[in-house]
Amino acid sequence: MPSEMRSERLGSTLVLTMSDPATRNTLSEQLFAAGIEALDVAESNAELRCVVLQGDGGHFCAGGNIGGLRERRAADPSVQMQMLERFHEFIEALRACPKPVIAAVEGAAAGGGFSLALACDLLVAAEDARFMMSHARLGLTPDGGGSWHLARLLPRPLALQAVWLAEPFSARQLEAHGLVAQVTESGRALAAACALADRLAAMAPNALAAGKDLVNQARHVTLSKHLTLERDQMLQTLFHPNGGEGLQAFAEKRVPRFR
Repeated sequence: MPSEMRSERLGSTLVLTMSDPATRNTLSEQLFAAGIEALDVAESNAELRCVVLQGDGGHFCAGGNIGGLRERRAADPSVQMQMLERFHEFIEALRACPKPVIAAVEGAAAGGGFSLALACDLLVAAEDARFMMSHARLGLTPDGGGSWHLARLLPRPLALQAVWLAEPFSARQLEAHGLVAQVTESGRALAAACALADRLAAMAPNALAAGKDLVNQARHVTLSKHLTLERDQMLQTLFHPNGGEGLQAFAEKRVPRFR
């Protein structure tokens, strides 16, 4: 049975769990479709402030199912093309979601699973988590935006090492390069990610969304263009009710109550 995506609400956080422990939660079209639908639900529900993505059974995601890849290789290339396009739709949905998306990684995040973790806004990982762009071991190349993210987040030689040698990185190694926001004890990644989500839930959701949009666009525009974007977003957040609440709360020396 292919991996499924389970969803559970914990307070103001939507926890999405990739589930097929027998295969270490390998990727499937059903998982992509359910993930995209869940992100749409989170975006439209004002009570949901953050999304946490995790894997079931002590691992995050082992990437593509090898048996499935062999079957699709024996079929028409359009079958694998469709699989990749669905995967990439999910990656883009994670990047575009206006609410913070946090990866909670235990165990293995390999191949497309590593790409999924990189597509999230923040990454919380257990001490014994391992990250590997494993495609080269099979004579393949990265998918899911893995090489795109690594090329932007790591020095070029290190990104090439990850893509070429397919050797695992520890959570501490990635933390040293700024890819992992927090390292936890084994078994505590979800709790730490949800605690981080609770902190973000107390912030102004419109400002969080605007900040994510600014950061997403920053690498693709000139400074002059980005200053214009910052100007427009600053004006929108200042004259939003949450901007007024934040300023009033500061003046009254109290915690703001954002909506």
